[in-house]
Amino acid sequence: MEERYLNMSRQSQGRRVAPAQGRGGGRSEPPRRRDDDWEDDWDDRPRKAPRGGRSGVIGVLKGFYIFLVVISALIVAVYIGFSLMVKAPEQNQLTPPNQQGGITGPNSGGVSTVDPGGVPGGLERKKGVYTVFLAATDKAGTLTDVMMVMRYDTNDQTVGVISIPRDTLVGREKGNPHLVYGGGGVEQRIKDVSDMLGVPIDCYVKVNINGFITLVDYLKGIDFYVPCDMNYDDPSINNNLHIHFKEGMQHLSGQQAMEVARFRKNNDGSGYSDVGRTQTQQKLLIALAKKVLSWDSLTKINGFVEIFNETVDTDLSLNEMLYFASQAINLDPSTGVETATLPGRGDAVYRGSKWCYELDQEGTLELVNRLINPYDRDLTLEDMNIAKADKYM
Repeated sequence: MEERYLNMSRQSQGRRVAPAQGRGGGRSEPPRRRDDDWEDDWDDRPRKAPRGGRSGVIGVLKGFYIFLVVISALIVAVYIGFSLMVKAPEQNQLTPPNQQGGITGPNSGGVSTVDPGGVPGGLERKKGVYTVFLAATDKAGTLTDVMMVMRYDTNDQTVGVISIPRDTLVGREKGNPHLVYGGGGVEQRIKDVSDMLGVPIDCYVKVNINGFITLVDYLKGIDFYVPCDMNYDDPSINNNLHIHFKEGMQHLSGQQAMEVARFRKNNDGSGYSDVGRTQTQQKLLIALAKKVLSWDSLTKINGFVEIFNETVDTDLSLNEMLYFASQAINLDPSTGVETATLPGRGDAVYRGSKWCYELDQEGTLELVNRLINPYDRDLTLEDMNIAKADKYM
């Protein structure tokens, strides 16, 4: 009897035994292993697990599991909140010019809430395709020295950008016919461009030149290929501008990037035209966008927000900016961005004003349809309002 008891004790220490069956007897079932790893031993009598044993590991796993559940719940809650908060901008409709039987004339283009189905010519906006007016002011902050129209297709993740030379001829009834001049600020420039190109503008982003310099410096400069030798000096009190660079790859600070962006001609008159300057500006912006979207810049988000708040003016709401930011994650600036400058000639005269930049109608039409047209069909010259010069120099 004593020997049998000793044998049973040794057996119970060697392996786990399934609980005994209840009333009715019958065959004993073989030991079974439960699938639930989070449950403790089956024994009716609780046993104290040795230090570092399986129960200790399971306890840690239980805690880790609960932690993951809580974190997952928080992530889901934040995602749902973000999704509810983010809002896509509204798409505007442009009332067509008089040629189409619309109600607008020269310099009166703008935004209308006309039902797309009722717009003459069958113009209807593509869903998820937005147009943005990009502008940069001069050093004084009064003139929109740089003007571009950008189309962002959130479906195809493509961006088209067209630069508009500052001296582009606008068919105004009075005042300076150069696009860059005239009252009304950025809002009037948007109306001029919309009417001229037949493209509605959904929103705008305007940055002053100090913001550009600050952003480049915050990113510790950008690498850029300077397209030609640059030697220009303007020691006047208003400008005090000195530009000196050799053609080739350069690492530019904010001040240097601004100088390259503003360069147009050398002291001896050589250099390039206003069109050449806009092309350089486009390439600078792409280089800057690549730097901003690079992985090593993601930790600088707080600085970006601060610079944006201090130097950028926009009619986008926070929710709309969050929408574009969430979409742009999938954009590759190296392959998804195409830029161009509207073609034309700079020797036009209009109502006595000289050196206006008259747009080439056919070339402008082709670029607008390829890069910034947000409609479901190609535009025609009848959809636009491109002014013609009185004569040429």
